[in-house]
Amino acid sequence: MPLKLFLTNRKKFCILHTWAKTYVKTCVIMNKKKTTIKDIAKILNIHHTTVSRALRDHPDVNPETKKSILETAEKLHYKPNIFARNLKQNTTNIIGVIVPEIEHHFFSSVISGIEKVAYDQNYVILVCQSNESYEREILNTQALMSNRVAGMLVSISQTTRDTAHFKEFINEGGNLVFFDRVAEDIAANKVVIDDYEGAFLATEHLIKRGKKKIVHLAGTKGINISKERLRGYCDALKNKGIEFDPDLVYYGGFREKDGAEGMRHLLNLSKKIDAVFAVNDPSALGAYGVIKEHGLRIPDDIAVVGFSNNPITAVVSPPLTTIEQRAYEMGEKAAEMLFNQINDDTMPGNYRTETLKPKLIIRSST
Repeated sequence: MPLKLFLTNRKKFCILHTWAKTYVKTCVIMNKKKTTIKDIAKILNIHHTTVSRALRDHPDVNPETKKSILETAEKLHYKPNIFARNLKQNTTNIIGVIVPEIEHHFFSSVISGIEKVAYDQNYVILVCQSNESYEREILNTQALMSNRVAGMLVSISQTTRDTAHFKEFINEGGNLVFFDRVAEDIAANKVVIDDYEGAFLATEHLIKRGKKKIVHLAGTKGINISKERLRGYCDALKNKGIEFDPDLVYYGGFREKDGAEGMRHLLNLSKKIDAVFAVNDPSALGAYGVIKEHGLRIPDDIAVVGFSNNPITAVVSPPLTTIEQRAYEMGEKAAEMLFNQINDDTMPGNYRTETLKPKLIIRSST
């Protein structure tokens, strides 16, 4: 065989052999459950650190090499191992969320707003429920810290009085934003509804309906929303020349059973009640059942106003007058504040409180 022809055929054979080896490597790797950076490096006969740099668009990688790496990665449906990267960089793309109750529509709506913003930022959320327990809230916080979350969004439980667990997270460099029920002794970004104005609107509405003996199911003492809604209730009475009667305020909790217990207590008083302003919708709905048990009619005998605008309030009988709390928007705002904090190293110390405006939703219960 002439030397020229031999060399030409040998060259073709070498090219074909190299292609075949690459094809076999590719087929083997594509049959694996998950492609790694080392798999791409093996196919292209380069070091895995070069692949890593190319996938991060590092300027030191040759443009042709980078092109080959990206094409191979796409062909193999490569997806980065975010968890492994987070461990290496000591960061995560996880946001922790702590709420008192997931089943409460208000909090589930807040979570939806948070998730939407987190998804747009390529983050995921890890939701924990304190179930209104201070001890469980501490465990939630510690678990999220152990998972090195990028930040936390928190609404405190009704039994929380000591906030040392949140202070520890902040002192370790953690990013934290409170929403709805906030820790007043911690300097942090916060998102709340104007609880005072919402309570004022609700109570003023009852007074305009001619009600004079308005009781208040006040929730738990010490929580910011309880204090502000009580203050709005008191000022609305004062504004209309009605004397405040402390016997007409019942401190309970934020669940239906708390509203029911409070209503039973208040109906046993000798004073005639003609209206109820409840700290939230579950409490108001708890009062509904007790009012009906006593053979009283809503709103003819006792008018009722809640706070939150849960979907069920529009379909109960009679439909409940309430305050729109803008839960989804609260979640969005809180998440946006957290990501601004995460992405801006100069921000710590420049904390602010975002206050959303409430709206009175008038229905048949008044």
